Amino acid sequence: MIGKIISHYKILDKLGEGGMGIVYKAQDMKLDRIVALKFLPHRLMANGAEQERFLQEAKAASSLNHPNVCGVHSIGEHEGQSFIDMEFVEGQTLRAKVASGTLKLDDAIVYAVQVGEALHEAHTKGIVHRDIKAENIMVNLKNQIKVMDFGLAKLKGSL
Repeated sequence: MIGKIISHYKILDKLGEGGMGIVYKAQDMKLDRIVALKFLPHRLMANGAEQERFLQEAKAASSLNHPNVCGVHSIGEHEGQSFIDMEFVEGQTLRAKVASGTLKLDDAIVYAVQVGEALHEAHTKGIVHRDIKAENIMVNLKNQIKVMDFGLAKLKGSL
């Protein structure tokens, strides 16, 4: 997929892969910015429930406007494949930060507060993340937290 043009995005690099998606670093050629594109895996494309959950993730995250939540710009489709255009967070996951041995106690406390603030914002909007773990928390280059991956989120009033 690297080097391929999807809609108006040029795929630059693969960032990661999980149960609900494959994430790529991409160049938004219309707005001249770097974004992260999350694609629903091909194996889940035919599953209506999984497509609905993917759309729910985009809706949940896009309804939040908070400095500690990874922003969602839009959702799109290209050749039958759904994707989410998200804020690109340059940095590392909290899991990688902990594994590197560079996590200081003071930073851990600041991170915990920021994660709490992000989740509080989500809860005030009726969103429960349901998958908070170190792999879903990014530490950006300014040492700030970005909570991401609302793929298992529950919206208020949904089953």
